[in-house]
Amino acid sequence: MPSPYRAIFAAPGSKGFSTAGFLGRMPLSMMGIGVVTMVSQITGRYGLAGALAATLAMAAAVFGPQISRLVDRYGQRRVLRPATLVSVAAVTGLLVCAQQRWPDWTLFVFAAGVGCVPSVGAMTRARWADIYRGSPRELHTAYAWESIIDEVCFIFGPIISIGLSTAWFPEAGPLLAGVFLAIGVFWLTAQRATEPLPHPKSAQSRGSALRSPGLQVLVITFVATGTIFGAVDVVTVAFAEEQGHKAAASLVLAVYALGSCLAGAVFGLMHLKGRPSTTWLVGVCVMAVSMIPLQLAGSLPFLAVALFVAGLSVAPTMVTTMALVEQHVPRAELTEGMSWTGTGLAVGVALGSSAAGWVVDTSGAEAAYVVPVVAGALAAAVAFLGYRRLSKPVPTGGRGEDERHLRTDDDERVA
Repeated sequence: MPSPYRAIFAAPGSKGFSTAGFLGRMPLSMMGIGVVTMVSQITGRYGLAGALAATLAMAAAVFGPQISRLVDRYGQRRVLRPATLVSVAAVTGLLVCAQQRWPDWTLFVFAAGVGCVPSVGAMTRARWADIYRGSPRELHTAYAWESIIDEVCFIFGPIISIGLSTAWFPEAGPLLAGVFLAIGVFWLTAQRATEPLPHPKSAQSRGSALRSPGLQVLVITFVATGTIFGAVDVVTVAFAEEQGHKAAASLVLAVYALGSCLAGAVFGLMHLKGRPSTTWLVGVCVMAVSMIPLQLAGSLPFLAVALFVAGLSVAPTMVTTMALVEQHVPRAELTEGMSWTGTGLAVGVALGSSAAGWVVDTSGAEAAYVVPVVAGALAAAVAFLGYRRLSKPVPTGGRGEDERHLRTDDDERVA
């Protein structure tokens, strides 16, 4: 491991919560694609599969920020464990309904329940932010590390989920995702020493973190970015099936994540001196342009190469996004702020999965790659229009007020 990454793990407890966060985030890459694979295996209906994945993502978009807001107010342990139990119970119901071929509406009910899954990535990033507050270089490396973990999940998650569902039984992928979620969250919340202190008075006295103009730009842009991801997942599975190698879809999607993982590892070693907003804008635009070659995909090898190149812009953009959230959102709302970016992605994944599934059913997989191209163009347009909001200095009044809240809460806790 390069020295900057080794250095961040000198903090006590960092290895433990990072490992638990890795397990807890595996469902992020396994559940949606696992549901698509499971339903398409059982029913052969990609439209239904995409709609269910969209429902799951939309439910996560609705519940995720609310769960994170409660975490800011009451702490990770008190909130995450009940939320996880609800999500795991919903996963169980979804698998039973699919296996028993119950009516479609029952699948949608339980898919919505699965959306209670907490944003584990936001929880681990909040712990890093608490540890390295005031140390921008270490925090940059920590955020890069978290993006690497995200991409490792997306490398192995689809392989495991699609592989199990196609080689063992259709429900195997989502089932294992639920197991990973339960183990990861309960292990993470057992580690109290690194858990950020809750700030109930600060959380109650403020509105939503989404009132920040900068965060609004990031979230809207991430809706379009999530549309790219959701569409690429669904269309790649369908394209691989058309090519007669459905199981190979997991390998192709893993190559996409591998490109992002490698780029994130290198980006974490860099210390750019320019504005994070400029770096972010460039990343979004490169991500949009990288979708264009997918239109030429005539074989799985070509598609894998195109997706690897496209992945190179993903992790650096995500790392910069977290840095911008940290700049534009008060400390007492940081978990909620980070979750809102995940919500934007989830909404986009829902739109992308649904749109791509419809286009696959009506026009075929190759034609459906137009969906991520359009989504990329929209992401770039929103990024350009919102760039000035992200470039403006953050008002010091809000920061100072936030720090006063933190000191008051800490003083009362000591007293």
